Amino acid sequence: MASGRRAWLAALGAASLGMQAATPATKAGVFDFIALGDVPYGPDLLAGPMYRSLIDRINRLGLPFAIHVGDFKSGNAACSDAEYQRQWQHFQRFAGALVFTPGDNDWLDCHRRQDDPLQRLQALRQRFFAGTQSLGQQPITLQRQPDSMPAHAAYRENQRWLHQGVVFATFHTVGPTNGFDADQAAVRAEARLREAANSAWIADSFALARRSGAHALVLATQAESLGHGRAANWGSGRPQPGYLAIADTLLPLADAAPHPVLLVHGDNHRYTVDQPFRAASGKVITQLWRLQVFGHPQVHAVRVRVQPAVAGAPFVCTPVWNPLSTDPRGGLQRAP
Repeated sequence: MASGRRAWLAALGAASLGMQAATPATKAGVFDFIALGDVPYGPDLLAGPMYRSLIDRINRLGLPFAIHVGDFKSGNAACSDAEYQRQWQHFQRFAGALVFTPGDNDWLDCHRRQDDPLQRLQALRQRFFAGTQSLGQQPITLQRQPDSMPAHAAYRENQRWLHQGVVFATFHTVGPTNGFDADQAAVRAEARLREAANSAWIADSFALARRSGAHALVLATQAESLGHGRAANWGSGRPQPGYLAIADTLLPLADAAPHPVLLVHGDNHRYTVDQPFRAASGKVITQLWRLQVFGHPQVHAVRVRVQPAVAGAPFVCTPVWNPLSTDPRGGLQRAP
């Protein structure tokens, strides 16, 4: 495992986008990336033009990469190979790199169409996570969890890369309860294995950030783990029971981190930037920020500026408004 990681770090040292890992980071730079998710919803005839308008707007910004945090279709839409290919083609429209992490609509909810969720998950992996490169027209080199953790060989969708002294990693959690309450025993078993893989990947990403002297760590997943609007524990700052990797791994490590941490997610379709998470002691984890992206029917994106050297504001989020979408001023939650 260690030799595989060293080889990956050496490869990254020669890769594009100024990635750094093999040597400690020096002065923290400032750069931007795009985050979006929970789009597009609906038939392509209606949703496609609006979504492609957003992608065109993102492309004009000229940023190196975007992260789509899952749910590239509605939960009732077809889970067919044709639909997966259509969304793959959308990702290939991005002028930079595109990194994708799956949402529940993309595979877990496929039982609504009488499809096997686990078979659809395998189809997703084959189409979107096959190689060592991201999606998009200027792909970046990614490390996938099986590359350094053979014990979690299935989880190719757990990805990692470095950019200008900042570690980025995706991990695979999905709403609304991460599969732990699924009707099928096999799906519930998959959820337990996936959370074990997530926990190992998150812990290793924090370790990489420390070892490389990273200025910050950015994590991306689909699920809104606090259960806003669904669970009585909203406001406690503690994740729901189905999100063990976040509650038991991410939060304690973020609380002890020597650098700022950003968690990017979707799921609740409400643009939010805040610091809602609390440690087991009840205190706010001051090193951990949360960005929840827009979602249908608001087909907008978020431009994230990473500026680790700015105390108290290491991440600055700005909406990327889509002129073909709904009123950008309606229904937004803008927490400080």
